[in-house]
Amino acid sequence: EVQLVESGGGLVQAGGSLRLSCEASGVTFDDYCIGWFRQAPGKDGEGVACESDDTLYYVDSVKGRFTMSSDNAKKTVQLQMNSLRPDDTAVYYCAAFRRAAPLERIIYWGKGTLVTVSS
Repeated sequence: EVQLVESGGGLVQAGGSLRLSCEASGVTFDDYCIGWFRQAPGKDGEGVACESDDTLYYVDSVKGRFTMSSDNAKKTVQLQMNSLRPDDTAVYYCAAFRRAAPLERIIYWGKGTLVTVSS
């Protein structure tokens, strides 16, 4: 069974930073684009970042502010979020995307961790 467990969410003032972590099991990282998905209340979700074949993908709105890293051997994923803005407020999910469709097609995801950025 695939397990993706997120942690690190919380309350942050605009301009602040936060680091999210994910512990994964039952999934082979090389088969997917491993990373993060987010969904704000009442809005459609979007892929945030993922890694596949040593290539990093980011949604345009977080480029230059967020940095993703992963450790295949340890089955862990990190998302360092800097210069946070109120529109970053969302539930963030550790996710495995289809390798052929980075940030677009989700195969597995966790329960999520809430990030709230105040203005």
